Amino acid sequence: MDTKGDRYYIDVRGISIEVVRKDIKHFYIGVHPSNGRVRVSSPLRLDDDAIRMAVVSRLGWIRRKQAEFEGQVRQSHREFVTGESHYFAGRRYRLDVIEQDVPPTVRLLNNTKIGLSVRPGSDRAKREAVFHEWYREYLRSRLPPLLEKWEPKLGVKVKEVRIKRMKTLWGSCNIRAKRIWLNLELAKKPNSCLIYVFVHEVVHLLEPDHNDRFHQLMNMFLPQWPIYKDKLNTAPLAHENWRY
Repeated sequence: MDTKGDRYYIDVRGISIEVVRKDIKHFYIGVHPSNGRVRVSSPLRLDDDAIRMAVVSRLGWIRRKQAEFEGQVRQSHREFVTGESHYFAGRRYRLDVIEQDVPPTVRLLNNTKIGLSVRPGSDRAKREAVFHEWYREYLRSRLPPLLEKWEPKLGVKVKEVRIKRMKTLWGSCNIRAKRIWLNLELAKKPNSCLIYVFVHEVVHLLEPDHNDRFHQLMNMFLPQWPIYKDKLNTAPLAHENWRY
């Protein structure tokens, strides 16, 4: 989630560091998938020299995390043709494209195949649009039970949940509007990943920043969140770059 603050970049031994200055007590460093982007949240009292020293002290860890992300499996660019592999709800399926003069649809044929029916002559963009609408409907169907379970558990009310393709985030939260956005890519991931991102964003209604209190709340409401997060960040990545 993005929060307001003084945001800029510094270079530390050849690594570009995104710095966000906030009214917080502690200093946080994060290395984000898929390209190992480094982001720090710094108290306002620290100057750039202090921030650089803090980053230098963690350079070994930062470079190990970046190496892990560099070696992470990525999906190739998809053409939406028969024989391709596509992911749905954490499983990999083989795509079977059927051209017929009926309304376009997507359905699971069995435990290993997904069927995509399109009109004759449909190009890649049309096939992708049909597929993504299927993903969107799947995620929409998952929202009511998530809201029913987690709103009373956290004691909050989410005004709206929207789904869209996002190039850099798995989810985001507009605290003032109480609106949550979920990445369409989550339709490809295991249900535990969707739960993690959803709860992560709902917790931001209680605590805007990724500080100690935020992690305490996550531990309280979803103790297994580190496992879910690791599963999300180690699953095969889309052709684009994502982070969380």
